Amino acid sequence: MSHQLTLDTATSRANPTPAPMKRVTVPAIRKRKGGAPLVMLTAYTVRMAQLMDEQCDMLLVGDSLGQVIYGLPSTVPVTLEMMAAHGAAVVRGSYHALVVIDMPFGSYEASPQQAFKSAARLLKETGAAAVKLEGGAAMAPTVKFLNERGIPVIGHIGLTPQAINVLGGYGARGRSEAEHAKLVGDAVAMDEAGAFAIVVEGVVEPIAVEITKAVQCPTIGIGASAQCDGQVLVAEDMLGLFERTPRFVKRYDDLAGRISAAVETYAGEVRSRAFPGPDQVYAPKD
Repeated sequence: MSHQLTLDTATSRANPTPAPMKRVTVPAIRKRKGGAPLVMLTAYTVRMAQLMDEQCDMLLVGDSLGQVIYGLPSTVPVTLEMMAAHGAAVVRGSYHALVVIDMPFGSYEASPQQAFKSAARLLKETGAAAVKLEGGAAMAPTVKFLNERGIPVIGHIGLTPQAINVLGGYGARGRSEAEHAKLVGDAVAMDEAGAFAIVVEGVVEPIAVEITKAVQCPTIGIGASAQCDGQVLVAEDMLGLFERTPRFVKRYDDLAGRISAAVETYAGEVRSRAFPGPDQVYAPKD
């Protein structure tokens, strides 16, 4: 059954009027293990959330907004305030997908108590249903602590962008036997700690398949394998808004080219005085 969102243009172009639909829940995501693949994309704004909501099982308010929205060199400088503001926008713009918010670097690593304080703030200020945090076995006690206190968590292993200063680059993980064993161990630890899903990023494909078989919760691949239980991409990469995209991204459109062409046409019409035309100006009343 198809559900459509319309805009209440009498009030605001950004104020959606939802058709009846039930938002996806954490237990529903967990039950999708081994079933129909889960669809996840990043979203940072109301309008993008509106456009993607119907087709997605989950919308991720990723700390990738640091690079995509703010032009930062990495995700490391992203703050809780940024995540809360964009998370609230995405929740306002969606009615179907489960909204998950990234815990930014420095907001959860020190202790489970720090993580709970940060996660509770994000959920209270945004209305999102869950948080995501990076790290493997070392973060399993934190995942368990949050889960036992009512905060659902998605784990994130493999290429973890917040650790870029340690990793030294964005290359694929799992090319050595030691790293192979660590990745599987990290996934199992996250699973046993209560993560309801695990993002597997930038992992050599056979290891991603092995991880998917080794855990009870769904795996969400990004640069991993089609055999994962779902997939996630940064929406702006998938839509072709940047000239350079990671190797694992498939570009489904060229919005950058289309936007540039539209702006060029607009600029030409302004300079030739073809815009605004009769339909875009107000005539005097008779």
